[in-house]
Amino acid sequence: MDLSLFSVLDQVSAYPSLAVIIFLVIGVTVVSGATDAPNAIATAVATRCLKPSTALILAAVFNFVGLIGMTYISTSVASTMFNMVDFSGNSHQALMALMASMIGSIVWGAFCWVLGIPCSKSHALIAGVTGGAIALNGFEGVIIGEWAKVIYGMVFSLVAGFVLGLITVKVVTLLFNGVSKQSGNKVFAAIQDVLACMLAFLHGAQDGQKFMSIGIMGIMLSFGMDTTGVHGFPLWLMILCSLAISAGTFIGGKRIIKSVAMDMVDLEIYQGLSASVTTTFTLFFSSMTGMPVSTSHCSTSAIMGVGAGKGFKNVNWSIARNMLLAWVLTFPACGVIGFVLARVFILVF
Repeated sequence: MDLSLFSVLDQVSAYPSLAVIIFLVIGVTVVSGATDAPNAIATAVATRCLKPSTALILAAVFNFVGLIGMTYISTSVASTMFNMVDFSGNSHQALMALMASMIGSIVWGAFCWVLGIPCSKSHALIAGVTGGAIALNGFEGVIIGEWAKVIYGMVFSLVAGFVLGLITVKVVTLLFNGVSKQSGNKVFAAIQDVLACMLAFLHGAQDGQKFMSIGIMGIMLSFGMDTTGVHGFPLWLMILCSLAISAGTFIGGKRIIKSVAMDMVDLEIYQGLSASVTTTFTLFFSSMTGMPVSTSHCSTSAIMGVGAGKGFKNVNWSIARNMLLAWVLTFPACGVIGFVLARVFILVF
């Protein structure tokens, strides 16, 4: 099927809702850039390895590169997004339900951004799309086997992030036990600068595919095609989403950096390095295995694990608790919003 920009623009004349969905994809990608992408560079800023302005520029650039680069390597995460829900049936109703799902996730993401909480836009999107699929096809609209990968990813990012963060900081401390603090910090700072770029790359790879998958899903539905038949993305859509996620990082990055890396735990350079190593591993492993995870989950759990390595009192658990509460509320809140809006849109439009 021809997925060129001109072909899609022609299809918009038959289904104006497709234009709205693509616009919403851009919107939710911008929100992700504001609320999720900054987590990739938060530790490098907190340990003063990078200035906030420099870190935001690097995050924007490497999110762009990561989204496009990883898509050519592997589309495992996108495949999970395609296959976990079923929007088959009437094309117009399916597009209405998908549109409602997007609106629900954007509203929730904006709400969390105002509060300065690093909301998982990935899970907001997944929950909203799930609610929309249920509104359209009942519980048969959810493919449990594929949807379970979301749960696996959430548990993995939280548990592995915390445990590996705790272990990594212990290992780093042991390896550099006989090295002077000044010499060690030079090495840690250099490595962490590289890891910050890698994390931004992996965030673009993970979240970019999620958002692009919704855009492709809308395009396929407008053509009356089976979404499981998608194996790639058109370059124009990759560039569009890459620019959106980079713009979002510039718009809202500083607020989330402060909340995650400066208020939750006081990090030294070796701790920041340990957190970055842990987050890099969890994001890369999840991307290659097709588990949709949140950069927020991976980063904040790693930071908490690293902070706990020096003593559990070094973690501001009240902030961590607020973040966990936001994560727990995301699924039911976005699911219900997506479901209700989808039913309303299907009936009204």
